[in-house]
Amino acid sequence: MAEFNNIRSVTEVAEGDDAKCNFHHRMFLEPQEKKRSMKALVVKQAKKTCSCTPAKAKDYIFSFFPVLQWLPKYKLREYLLGDIMSGVIVGVLLVPQSIAYSLLAGQEPIYGLYTSFFASIIYFIFGTSRHISVGIFGVICLMVGQVVDREILRAGYELEPAVPSVLPGTAGYANATVPPGNQTLTKLLCDKSCYAITVGATMTFIAGVYQVAMGFFQVGFVSVYLSDSLLSGFVTGASFTILTSQAKYLLGIDIPRSSGIGSLITTWINIFRNIHKTNICDLVTSFLCFLVLIPTKELNEHFKSRLKAPIPVELVVIVAATLASHFGKLRETYGSSVAGHIPTGFLPPRPPDWNLIPNVALDAVPIAVIGFAITVSLSEMFAKKHGYSVKANQEMYAIGFCNIIPSFFHCFTTSAALAKTLVKESTGCRTQMSGMVTSLVILLVLLVIAPLFYSLQKCVLAVITIVNLRGALRKFKDLPKMWHLSRVDTVIWLVTMAASALISTEIGLLVGVCFSMLCVIFRTQRPEAPLLGWVAESETYESLSAYKNLQTKPGIVVFRFEAPLYYINKECFKSTLYKQTGVNPVWVKAAKKKAAKRMLRDKEVDSGGNQTSISMDFVSEPLGFHTIVIDCCAVQFLDTAGIRTLKEVCKDYRDIGVQVLLAQCNPSVRSSLIRGEFFQEGEDPLLFHSVHQAVDFAQGRSGTGVSK
Repeated sequence: MAEFNNIRSVTEVAEGDDAKCNFHHRMFLEPQEKKRSMKALVVKQAKKTCSCTPAKAKDYIFSFFPVLQWLPKYKLREYLLGDIMSGVIVGVLLVPQSIAYSLLAGQEPIYGLYTSFFASIIYFIFGTSRHISVGIFGVICLMVGQVVDREILRAGYELEPAVPSVLPGTAGYANATVPPGNQTLTKLLCDKSCYAITVGATMTFIAGVYQVAMGFFQVGFVSVYLSDSLLSGFVTGASFTILTSQAKYLLGIDIPRSSGIGSLITTWINIFRNIHKTNICDLVTSFLCFLVLIPTKELNEHFKSRLKAPIPVELVVIVAATLASHFGKLRETYGSSVAGHIPTGFLPPRPPDWNLIPNVALDAVPIAVIGFAITVSLSEMFAKKHGYSVKANQEMYAIGFCNIIPSFFHCFTTSAALAKTLVKESTGCRTQMSGMVTSLVILLVLLVIAPLFYSLQKCVLAVITIVNLRGALRKFKDLPKMWHLSRVDTVIWLVTMAASALISTEIGLLVGVCFSMLCVIFRTQRPEAPLLGWVAESETYESLSAYKNLQTKPGIVVFRFEAPLYYINKECFKSTLYKQTGVNPVWVKAAKKKAAKRMLRDKEVDSGGNQTSISMDFVSEPLGFHTIVIDCCAVQFLDTAGIRTLKEVCKDYRDIGVQVLLAQCNPSVRSSLIRGEFFQEGEDPLLFHSVHQAVDFAQGRSGTGVSK
């Protein structure tokens, strides 16, 4: 376009004999030439991707395996002590949590230890964050457990008691894929717990594939749709479901695990129906564990700045409860439910059950998204806090491989966990080496200590799980502050929390995402659109409704629309502009036409001059302003409906003698206006880089009689 051909400054003097001349500056911008050849872009990207040099191959390997970058630079004397201390402490805390969260995922305790062990090692190799702890996370375990329960019920295992495997410890690697007709062979090869880990491992494999694919295609931007308020509400809502699922263990009653829509309400109904079957021994044990765990946890948090390491109260409780259960013979005497046999060593690897993939592929999508969103957000948060950088796509690779590889070793889905990450950071962690130390602690338990937990009551594990939900449930205390900061975020939190708790976790996440997007749309559908006033002795214009002592220029209205102008809010733009200016040009034109017709009719019937005079006065009634300046600084983009709306507004006001000027349009908006033929051919485009320039121009035009 001609107006963008050169960069120069021209000073124009307003025409006329008036002694007071007006000066304004017009700027001519020449746009950068954009190469729009898609073929050239594709060829260039293909050459860049397919070219391979030794240096590029080395960089790729080092970026894919970050351990090769930081391990050779490891400062032994400076880092080792902190890494060992934090690794041991996290490992000690992780052992009881791994056993407890296995119940939440519908698995035997040994599989939780496997999961924590392999996740720590693999993240050590692939991860870029020095501080996050990757392992078992309560919400992910809950989602896995719901799918496992559904598939177990579908396979018919829930209809009969679990049948022991042929040999102790072999159920984990027996083939679970058996023709439906051969029920005897099914029982011999795979019992209920074996089938549960088969389902969990298969879903873990699919979730890992999704996460690696998201890293490969660089779609980490998906996490931006999961805002902090949405994730917080989702975790809090899921915490209610977790608490509900563990309540039966606290009471020692045997009820079927509910799943699907409304499982929280169904579970509580079943609990109250069977409340008379409460096991008094389990109830007393749960109460005593709460009395020990909650105050000690509070002390850990209150004195965390003074304590070199948190008190491992969970491990102490587990050891004490196991000894009490064993020597008190609580299972034999009172019928308490215990963890049972936990084998030592490792089971042979086994691939996922490919026949189960169609059943769990859809369920793995929200698990994969939640897992990588939490991992990436935590890694970026702690990297920023400690002054280093992480790669979001590499983090998706890392968490993906933390699920794909362990799925062959009888593990279920993992992600980063905030509570253990905070412990890891506060106890002196310096590098990923801390994760390797944690895995060695778990390995010691797997090889030697695990069978000693045979007599551990399940109610103790449930108490540990519930106590660790305190952080999520405390979010209710932050609601007044959140409401004060942002009411929209608070509503998003409440809607997501309620949907996740009362409907289901997966649907709750979907409801939260959809509601968040609707909130964004609604906020752009009816945005703020104030009139602006001049700040004396400056070139600044601010909202008249927000600030006092602002001045207005006579005959000039300055209007700001604080949102993109597109098809959703185009009517809001027009109605708000008409309301703020007090003049609807369409009505004014209609009134003038009506008055003119009445005047003509009155002349024809010769009914006197009184009504004609009134009509003439109405036609020539002044509007109170001659120029509208639209501040477009907050208009990020225009679509075709927005361009058409601006055209209509300018034309309608021009027809009643009011000029419309646009100021502070960004390059995208200016380009859209030009492509949309906003400026008529031969017309001088009136776009200004500031509101002050537009107001000065309008005053000059008014002073010389160009527009009145």
